[in-house]
Amino acid sequence: MGMLKEFKEFAMRGNLIDVAVAFVMGASFGKIVSSFVDGIIMPLIGMLTGGIDFNDKKFVLKDAVPEVKDAAGKMITKAVAEVSVKYGTFITNVIDFVIVAFAVFMVIKGINSMKKKEETAPAASPEPSSTDKLLMEIRDSLKK
Repeated sequence: MGMLKEFKEFAMRGNLIDVAVAFVMGASFGKIVSSFVDGIIMPLIGMLTGGIDFNDKKFVLKDAVPEVKDAAGKMITKAVAEVSVKYGTFITNVIDFVIVAFAVFMVIKGINSMKKKEETAPAASPEPSSTDKLLMEIRDSLKK
């Protein structure tokens, strides 16, 4: 039972719950950004580049081969799928990443600026410990 209680305490800490909420919000934000890039940004870029659809861009390394059958319907050659490097999808995903990274950067920058405002308040100097007081008294008495 000790391990279950310890896990419950761990799970109920504010930090873990904050991380879980941030994870869910981040996943949703990623979908929103992907939709934004696919539906708005990429069509605009395509229009500026002369109607190019980046999602269709690829280097074909090996063309697809259709299945070949004889008159009786017996398969002579298996179908082979196309082998290609889909660089257009990669470009779209890089744009997604840059937008998400910029948004996260702005959020972190805002959080850090709020932390700096909290830290600028001068902290009261801690009072010396009893040992330090005793050592200061000894030092002062030796000076006399």
